Amino acid sequence: MTQYQSIGTLQVADVLADFINRDVLPGLAIESAAFWAGFEHIIEEFAPQNRELLIKRDDLQARISEYHRHHPKLEFQPYKTFLQEIGYLEPVVDDFTITTDHVDAELAEQAGPQLVVPIMNARYAINAANARWGSLYDALYGTDALISEPAGKGYDTVRGAKVIAWAKSWLDENFQLQSGSHQDAVSYRVESGELVIELLSGDLVRLRDSSAWKGFSGEPQKPERILLEHNRLSVELQFNADTNVGKADSANMSDILLESALSTIMDCEDSVAAVDAEDKVLCYKNWLGLMQGNLVEQVEKNGQTIERKLNEDRRYIGRDGETIVLKGRSLLFVRNVGHLMTNDAILDASGREVPEGIIDGVVTSLISLYDLNRGEEGNSRCGSIYIVKPKMHGSAEVAFADELFAAIENLYQLPSGTIKMGIMDEERRTSINLKNCIAAASSRVAFINTGFLDRTGDEIHTSMLAGAFLPKAEIKQAVWLGAYENSNVDIGLKCGLQGRAQIGKGMWPIPDQMAEMLKQKIGHPKAGANTAWVPSPTAATLHALHYHQLSVAAVQDELKSRAPAAVDDILQIPLQTDISELDEKTRLHELDNNVQGILGYVVRWVDLGVGCSKVPDINDVGLMEDRATLRISSQHICNWLTQSLITAEQVDASMIKMAAIVDQQNAGDPAYRPMATNPSENLAFAAARDLIFLGAEQPSGYTEPLLHAYRRKVKSLEGSCNH
Repeated sequence: MTQYQSIGTLQVADVLADFINRDVLPGLAIESAAFWAGFEHIIEEFAPQNRELLIKRDDLQARISEYHRHHPKLEFQPYKTFLQEIGYLEPVVDDFTITTDHVDAELAEQAGPQLVVPIMNARYAINAANARWGSLYDALYGTDALISEPAGKGYDTVRGAKVIAWAKSWLDENFQLQSGSHQDAVSYRVESGELVIELLSGDLVRLRDSSAWKGFSGEPQKPERILLEHNRLSVELQFNADTNVGKADSANMSDILLESALSTIMDCEDSVAAVDAEDKVLCYKNWLGLMQGNLVEQVEKNGQTIERKLNEDRRYIGRDGETIVLKGRSLLFVRNVGHLMTNDAILDASGREVPEGIIDGVVTSLISLYDLNRGEEGNSRCGSIYIVKPKMHGSAEVAFADELFAAIENLYQLPSGTIKMGIMDEERRTSINLKNCIAAASSRVAFINTGFLDRTGDEIHTSMLAGAFLPKAEIKQAVWLGAYENSNVDIGLKCGLQGRAQIGKGMWPIPDQMAEMLKQKIGHPKAGANTAWVPSPTAATLHALHYHQLSVAAVQDELKSRAPAAVDDILQIPLQTDISELDEKTRLHELDNNVQGILGYVVRWVDLGVGCSKVPDINDVGLMEDRATLRISSQHICNWLTQSLITAEQVDASMIKMAAIVDQQNAGDPAYRPMATNPSENLAFAAARDLIFLGAEQPSGYTEPLLHAYRRKVKSLEGSCNH
């Protein structure tokens, strides 16, 4: 049970108060009394506004549902007029250009992959931060990118030769020699300030574009590392004759490192299962370690304990003998919780839990002051704090977050605009009012993106009574989705994000299918996105190849002249026009698919507190899942139930059947609690059932309220057992 101490009018959980007073504040020039008084003032000012915004959400949803009840046959123009009349569709603001400044190059100038990782897991957080650089050889060798058969134990020279040949060809494409090929190089050396490559023929050649060579380390005649650059991304050639690869290579080239995950979102939201003060402090402790640069984790590997820590910056000797310093770590955002949830970490003067997003904003920004004090060694070299704000609905909610950030800046005496905002375009009311949303944070927006899963979950919930939605795979092909994806880029460019901020795209969810990712994910930079999400550091290295393949800046320049996507297309609800086309077999297969995904994810969330993991789907394909997957699946079933495409009895039958499958998929996990043997007594199974049958009642179709309640029950039972 959470223990509290009184601080002013607040009741603060001991674990949070002790963490801030003992671990955070002593290293900062902020007095404890001043901090807590300022925190209390922010809660008093912003918590009531937060509650009012949620009431507004509920009111709009109730009015939309009522409209659909009275208009079973949807006619577009009257429907659009109705949305305008109730303020759901806002009058569009005049043209403007964002004024965000002091944005780090990783967001403003470069284009490359982005990771999203659960901050509760220190090992994942360290690995992601260190994924700024990745081995191309390892990424090609250890995945199906080139060879479908999995790599065995030990070094396979045949497999290795295919990897090296491919990588050398890639060098030929992007760092062309004056003549010959990197395949035929016998040495790379620096002579008179230039990179010289000796070929098997004895010819000495240089790069066709000599400016692509930036520096080296080691001795000029025998460098250990050569630094190259293409499309503003760095590439490092490594030379080491003592490795298996280097020994066999004619030039002793042992690896090629690519600048990979330029940025990472350290997530306090969708990919974690943080339900109480104890969990929140674990998130905050890891963020503190990242901001101080001293986060470490002990990892057991092959019977030995290995210490994982954050990488140092990389140093080279430039053309003129100057020192070149490149960041060794990914630029870090922290994703705060949205406006909906509260947390027992702090109770206000009335004994109510404080909105979690307010707590996150104040505490993660406080911790980020350590980074600002580190200057040239820190996360942001431009003196900025980067916070992604998810699940905001419309411009008023963005304006609220903007005002909250301004109040936090005032508390810490920071210059206005220090705290940058990432706006996740994942709710319908944000998508159709995106220009207004960006305008509401025009001096601090540094990131926008799209995401199919959450966005579709909100699409279904908003229009639950409009009719039966298409099967999920067909929703992806519907008009609204393409318009939504294009509009995000169109509006981002129109508002001046190019050269100042990231325009992002969503996740590749299948970490074991890298060959397919290499085929498909080029679509994201082609769409004008200068970043896109990947599920692992290895995937980041492979996705980085796409940003060498084309210049996103050039793509964006071309896209500025196209006709912008129409809001009318985004408002096209992806409904099944003829229900008779969905036979019972199709309906039950879709139901099983949804149910299996829900159970496979929920059982880990509720029982184990795992918010993001690789979960086998109904075909045993491992997918990276977080709450967004759960939201779309539960809302889809709820819609088909509401529209009588399926019955409650069919849902219950599917849940029993799929529980047995999920149990079998997790049979090798000793911590797993089977569901099918006694479903009526299993809390995870009960949570999944509630997500479906109470789905229409959940605010915006969000899964958090139910998941948090069930996870707290499990933790309470575990705590009582321990005693």
